[in-house]
Amino acid sequence: MIPLKDDNPTQSVPIVTVLLIIVCTAIYFFVQPGGSLAASNATDKSVRDLRFTLDHAAIPCELVHGRPLTVDEIRQTLETGNKDACEAHPTSPSAFPAKRIYLAVLYSMFLHGSLLHLGGNMLFLWIFGNNIEDTVGKVGYLAFYLVAGLAAAGTYIALDPHGTVPIIGASGAIAGVMGAYLVLFPNVRIRTLLIFYLILIRDIRAKWLLLFWFALQFFTGPNSGVAWTAHVGGFIFGMLAGMVLRAGGKGRRPALAPVW
Repeated sequence: MIPLKDDNPTQSVPIVTVLLIIVCTAIYFFVQPGGSLAASNATDKSVRDLRFTLDHAAIPCELVHGRPLTVDEIRQTLETGNKDACEAHPTSPSAFPAKRIYLAVLYSMFLHGSLLHLGGNMLFLWIFGNNIEDTVGKVGYLAFYLVAGLAAAGTYIALDPHGTVPIIGASGAIAGVMGAYLVLFPNVRIRTLLIFYLILIRDIRAKWLLLFWFALQFFTGPNSGVAWTAHVGGFIFGMLAGMVLRAGGKGRRPALAPVW
């Protein structure tokens, strides 16, 4: 199910949401080698993008041990497919000794692995983010977004502390936005593209769409390349934050005509 738009108008211009979309898009096309618009050999671009990701993205092993990955750990990860190649007592040198491993958690929220990855995340951010921004204000929303991303990354690292695969994408932070939306606006109509045996467009209540998305995370395989535990952590954080906001009188749940 792909959300297309929500029937939930805002009372202010979603400046922060728009800026987040612009920043993520600009980084993908003008900073990340893999999304660079400059002409380049595909193989060379892929190698440079891998090096860039390893040098800038958050990696559980690095954060747990307080050091960048070693040459051997990266070699094991790439050549043997061992995604938990973290060594307690490494003997080979660091591959990227100048890497700022803790700032990498923040950097990772603005990196994406493909145009499809970027497009999907930005679509969800636009549909659900503008109303959360409208509810908590510009500064509060930016703080919420970043903390949600940290909560998502923290969940992923806690459940895979020996992981040597980089975490990239805004989806953990966006999952937090979606969790808050579920609590604050559960009955809002979402125009949704349904792709099963047929392609249909239907209005579905936000609670059904978001709960379906959340449940789907648990069926994502460990070899899918999707950091589903980060999604779950971000979503739960967003729900808890939404409950606090709702207790303070935030959010609105308009009466609607019957929909799914």
